[in-house]
Amino acid sequence: MIKMVGLQLWCLCANLMSLHAPGRSERKKGENYEPTRMNPQQPVLDVAPLNCIPYIGSNNPDDMFSSPPEEKTEAGEQIGPAMIYLPSQSTREELDDIMATSKTGVALTGAATTGMGPAVGAVDIDELEDSYYFRVTLPGVSSDKGNFSCDIEPDGKVLIKGISTTGEKIVCRYYQIFHMLTQNLCPPGHFTVSFNLPGPVNHLDVTSHLADGILEAVVKKR
Repeated sequence: MIKMVGLQLWCLCANLMSLHAPGRSERKKGENYEPTRMNPQQPVLDVAPLNCIPYIGSNNPDDMFSSPPEEKTEAGEQIGPAMIYLPSQSTREELDDIMATSKTGVALTGAATTGMGPAVGAVDIDELEDSYYFRVTLPGVSSDKGNFSCDIEPDGKVLIKGISTTGEKIVCRYYQIFHMLTQNLCPPGHFTVSFNLPGPVNHLDVTSHLADGILEAVVKKR
């Protein structure tokens, strides 16, 4: 098979050379033309077969100017940090639906969304073989049981509710009334912080502590 392909290529090259040889493109009238005959004694060239490269392009053979197919974006493409703005009248159910699609996101509401002063709701999460550890920044947040709660559900969802007590316009301290000239701390008001732990947990086996504006908690895995 290889020798047959080599023979055909040699014949094709010989015919092309004879057509473009000097004096053969213009023949006098009446001159007999005899095609070049192959010498049977000529050795056959042993050449490798041509490589076959599959065609990638349009299925229409007449479409010679079609653009190459565009690469599709992978569904798991990472986009880095992102923010979602919700209407002011959004419900807790709508926020929970959005959070349900994210395993590592953090949602803030109320006074925690102003971006003023020390960050409220910054979350760090770590994982051990049998438990999860997380800590949340809550500067200026009241630790009274009536004003603060941290609920952990079996599926790993964490919901923190509280009241910020800083950033007020008028401060009463030491039997005096102060009218603040600047207000750079988180404004007073209710807020929530919600996020998801990496997996299900035993929500009844939790150890937590709130001090110095940091909430720390260890919850056992399920």
